[in-house]
Amino acid sequence: MREVAILGIGQTPVDEHWEKSLRHLAGEAVIAALADAHTGAERLDALYVGNMLSGPLNRQENLGSLIADWVGARGAEAAKIEAACGSGAAAFRAGLMAVASGAMETVAVVGVEKMTETGGPSTTASLATAADADWEAAQGLSFVAINALVMQRYLHEYRWSHNDFAPFSINAHANAVHNPNARLREAITAKDYTRARMVADPINLLDASPIGDGAAAVILCPADRARGNGRPAITVAASASATDSIAVHDRDDPLWLAAAHKSAKACYAQAGVGPNDIDVFELHDAFSIMAALSLEACGFAERGQGVRLGLEGEIGPKGKLPIATMGGLKARGHPVGATGVYQLVEVAQQLRGEAASTQVEGGRIGMAQNIGGSGATIITHILRRQ
Repeated sequence: MREVAILGIGQTPVDEHWEKSLRHLAGEAVIAALADAHTGAERLDALYVGNMLSGPLNRQENLGSLIADWVGARGAEAAKIEAACGSGAAAFRAGLMAVASGAMETVAVVGVEKMTETGGPSTTASLATAADADWEAAQGLSFVAINALVMQRYLHEYRWSHNDFAPFSINAHANAVHNPNARLREAITAKDYTRARMVADPINLLDASPIGDGAAAVILCPADRARGNGRPAITVAASASATDSIAVHDRDDPLWLAAAHKSAKACYAQAGVGPNDIDVFELHDAFSIMAALSLEACGFAERGQGVRLGLEGEIGPKGKLPIATMGGLKARGHPVGATGVYQLVEVAQQLRGEAASTQVEGGRIGMAQNIGGSGATIITHILRRQ
C-alpha cells in the first residue's frame, strides 16, 4: 500500500446557508481544496461524498455525479458514502484506500450537509434514523434523549456532577472565537453553562452541538507528490473503522465506546504511536458526554475519569491534550455528514501551522475521530507532519 498525503484542504463556514444548495456548498469546498492543492478538477480520478440526510431533507440523492459534474470533474468515478454522523470520515477512508491501493492518483473527498431549511421535528426525526428504528426511534428516543440517558448513568456510576462537564463546552467556544468558519463564535462562562436551558436532563443547551449547513473537502494523492512544494507534507499515518451495536442497550457496557477503543488501538499500531504521542485530538463532541467517553476509550484517561482532563485545564491549545481546537462540533457546528471531513481539515491546519490563535505549538501528530450514531460506527485517523 502506498503512503497517502493530504494535498489540499477547503471548507465553507458552518451556518444557515439559505441561498446555497448542496451542490453549491460542496462545490465551494472542493474548489477551495483544489486551489489549495494547486491542481485542477480535470486531474481528479474520483470524488467521494460524505453525507447522511440529502434524501429526506433535500430530496436529492446521487450526490457523487451531481457534485463531480458541478466542480468540473464529469467522467470521474463518484459516489456518496453514508455512515450516519460518521459519513465524512467514511468517505475519507474510501478515498484513502483508493489512492493507497494504486487504483487512483488524485481523489477529492467532500463532506456536505444542509440541515436548516427543514423544520425541527423533521430534522430530528431524520437524524433518529441513525438509531435503532425498532428499539430506540420507535420508542420516541431522539439522539439527545439517548445521550441524556448515557450521561445520567455516567453521573450515577462515577459520582461526578453535571457542572464537571462545563470545561468541554467552555474550551470549544473559546477556540471557536478564532475560527471564521465556526457557527457559534461566542465565548461562554461556567455561569452560562450552569444557567443554560435544560433539553433532556441532564443535557442542557450548552452540552449539545448545533446543526448547520456546511461542507469541507480534502484532496488526496500519493505522498511523494506532496513533498517539496514549500510547505509541510501531511500524510495519513493510520486509518481504522469499527462498529458496535446500534442500540445502546444492546452493548456489553453502555458507558464504553468499544468501537472507539478498537479503531484507536488499530490506528496506534499502524502509526507506531500511543496516546502520549498525540499532539492534537479532534474528537466527536456532539454531546459533552461523548467527549468524556471518547477520551477514555482512546486511552487518554482512565474509565470514569474523562472529565478530569477538562477540570485540570489540559484540553486547551496549550494543554496536555488539545481538543476541539477550532471549536469542535459544539461550537464550529455539526453538519452531520460533513463533520468528519471538517475534523480532518482542522487537524491538517494544526499540523501545517495554520491554526492562528489556537495553534498547538510543535504539533506533528494529530488524530481525528468521527462517530456515527451513538457509537455504532467509529472511524479514527492519525495524520503526521513530515
